[in-house]
This record gives sequence, C-alpha cells and structure tokens, in this order.
Amino acid sequence: RARASQRTSLIGVTPLPDMRSLAQCSARRVRAATGARCQATVAGARSWVDHKPDTDFPLQNLPFGVFSCGRNGARCATAIGDYAVDLSALANAGLFAGLPFDARAVFQRPTLNAFMSLNRPAWRATRARLTELLAAGADGKLAGDKDLRGAVLRPLGEVTMHLPAEIGDYTDFYSSKEHATNVGTMFRGPDNALQPNWLHLPVGYHGRASSVVVSGTPLVRPRGQLQADNDDESKGSVYGPSRLLDIELEIGAFLGGSAPQLGRPITMAEAEDLIFGLVVLNDWSSRDIQKWEYVPLGPFGSKNFGTTISPWVVTLDALEPYRCETSAVKQDDPVPLEYLRDPNYSSYDVALEVDLTTKEGSTTTISKSNFRHMYWNVKQQLVHHSVTGCNMKPGDLLGSGTISGTSPGSFGSMLELTWRGRDEIKLSDGGVRKFLQDQDTINLRGFCLGGGERPRIGFGDCSGQILPAGAY
Repeated sequence: RARASQRTSLIGVTPLPDMRSLAQCSARRVRAATGARCQATVAGARSWVDHKPDTDFPLQNLPFGVFSCGRNGARCATAIGDYAVDLSALANAGLFAGLPFDARAVFQRPTLNAFMSLNRPAWRATRARLTELLAAGADGKLAGDKDLRGAVLRPLGEVTMHLPAEIGDYTDFYSSKEHATNVGTMFRGPDNALQPNWLHLPVGYHGRASSVVVSGTPLVRPRGQLQADNDDESKGSVYGPSRLLDIELEIGAFLGGSAPQLGRPITMAEAEDLIFGLVVLNDWSSRDIQKWEYVPLGPFGSKNFGTTISPWVVTLDALEPYRCETSAVKQDDPVPLEYLRDPNYSSYDVALEVDLTTKEGSTTTISKSNFRHMYWNVKQQLVHHSVTGCNMKPGDLLGSGTISGTSPGSFGSMLELTWRGRDEIKLSDGGVRKFLQDQDTINLRGFCLGGGERPRIGFGDCSGQILPAGAY
C-alpha cells in the first residue's frame, strides 16, 4: 500500500527541542516514568483491543512505525492487532504527559528520527506507557473514551505505511556463515569457501540509502553492464536488463540513541543500547550485473537499485524473550579480537519465510530460515562498523546480510536455492523459477513463535513486485 510520497518533507513542522538534551534526562525521572508500568508487560497480559491470537502485533510487541490516512500527513504510530495507534493523537490528548520528553514535539514528526535520537530508557518508558493504555484492566483513559478511540485507532487496511525513518546511511553485512560458505563453495570450491578474513571480522559494504523503500513499493528490473560471454571475460560487456534477478533474506537494524562523536569507537558494552530495533529487509540483487562489476571493490549497481524493508520497527525489548544461541553457538576458532568479543554472544529466534507470488496469483513459500543463523551478530556488526572512529547516527540502517540455514530449503537467496542456476525452484502451480521474472512478487515475513505464556511477535510484511525494465 505504499504511495509515491514515502519521504515526507519536514517543512512546516514545529522545530524540535534539542534531542541530545532530551536524551540526557535524569535517570530518576525515567525510573518514575517506567516504574510499576513495566509490570504490565508480563508475557500473559492482553489488550482490550480485540485481535486474532496469531496477530503479529500483540500487546507484548508494540513496534514503532509511520503512517498516514485521509488528508492527514505522516505521523508516528505503534501497532496493536489490526490497528495502527496514532502516537501524535495520544500526545495531543495529554496521555503521554508523564514521559521524560516532549511527546507532542517528537511524535508529530513524519519520521521516527526524533524518537530514535532519545535513549533506551525513554523508548522503554514509551512502551510501558503504551502498555498501560492498551492493556485490559489498566489505565482506562483511552479504552473508556469512544471519541478518542476513534481518533487514535486506525484500521491497518485503511492506512498507508511509510519508511519509519529518514535513513542517513545504509550498510550491508555478510554475516551468516552458512550463506558465506554456500556462495564461497559455488565460486571457489569447498576447501576455500570462506575468505581468510571472514572469521576474524564482520565483512560489510556501504549500500545506498536513497533507494531503501517501504514494503509494497514496486521495483523496476535494473539494467546495466553484463559480461558478454559467461566463460570469457576478455570479450567485454553488453548493456541490457538483468536476467539473474535475486532476493536476499535479511534483518535490518535501525540505530538510535547518542552514539560517540567522530573518532571514538562504540564499545561492546554500549552497542545494544544504540540499537533502536529491527525490521525485515530484502536486499534485491542482480547476479549478472554483480558478476561483471564486483572486482575489485565489491557490489555497486547490482545492489543499489532497491532495498525493501518492513514498515514496523520491533524493539529489542520485545524480542528479549526470544534471545537464543546463534547457529555457531560460540566463537572460539578463532576467538575474535577483544573489541569484538560479546559476553552475551547470541541472536534472536526469529523464523523467516520467503513467499513468491506469480502474476497469476499463485503463491509458494520457497524458503524458511531463522535469524539464529548468524555468525556475527548485530552488536558485533555495529562495533566493528565504528572501530575506525566512524560516527553513527539515529536512523542509520545496518543489514545483516543474507540469512541461510543448513538445509537447501532454508537458503536465503535464489542463487543458493538453485545452486547458481543449476536447479529449479518448483512452484505450487506447476511452474518453476531459477531467478525472478517480471511481475513476480516477493514477500519476506519474520515472526517469533508463541508458546506457553509467550505470544507470537511479528514484523509484518516486507513485500515488493518486480516491474519490467524501463517501466518507470
């Protein structure tokens, strides 16, 4: 449901107070704001807002995003069940009066950057207050006011979702050992699958922030230089549309907080508090453009034509009950350098699925993976990104890299699923794919499975359709 106006102008919006000063609010005030409210976030709590048991957005999730509807401009929101919850409307009604920042100034913005610029205690205080307002039997100021409910709760089917943040910089990593081993085996053989540096540092490259789009935005098949003869590089290149268009199943991390200034690296102890939350991410890739261009500096045009993200940012606090071992379990061969050692080395048990829908409407789940298949986790990626003194800013986006499991059905790219085009992906309507065709729609989904007292926590859709080359 994306519209063309994904990047809303900041012109005409009341200037914000200094975010750094807001982020440095007293610890006593934050503790007062969270206090007993945090007890409402117990796993078994339910909302007075009706929703299906398997919703992506139960009370324990409360992700953050940006939406618009009708004539009203884009503004900040959370989600509960099948509804977007207008945070600016709650602030205008005075229901955020106890928060340790100016909620009206922050939530009337058309991006989450101002909120991201605060610190983790402020984010937690906000989720605690939302829990208090939305939990059954808690604060009745919203539940008991019919007119206010109508202004605050907007059906998700009637709103347009936007990019959650103005993204300053986007960096993509290459951190799933299973994926890196698969790709290395294809091109260099099993004995030389991983490059010598891979187990020593999180490999990454700088992507293109301007072409990051929200779920639902169609993307045009890229054109570029292709190797004229696949077996003979000396014959040069030809110009044309990519024939080997692919997906990459990833998780993206949005940064927030007050990171160190230029020149001072982020420490492992600081890293988690600077991660605002996670989204599902598809780093669309043209394998034939990539093949010709990547030596010696890596991907360029083959990956800069589009990256799709899910619109709701799920916080690390919501994901904490699903923290788990990585598929590597530990890093001991070799042991990382000291600055990269994470004393709580782990990932999150987020199930990931890839659906391919043909232009005729037939849908096939072509891959099932999990975010636990990470050798280098998000904290390590962030710490390494800043080790040279690179300064990070709220709204910056880090891509995990393609997340592949150990079995063929869990591979996170079509390059792997077809083993470089050797095999075919069988579709439910009897068709096959090796790479994407025009009018194919890809939807990536991420969710933590519920069980016992733990509810399902989801990310929503990360969807995009491929349009023919030249369909501007």
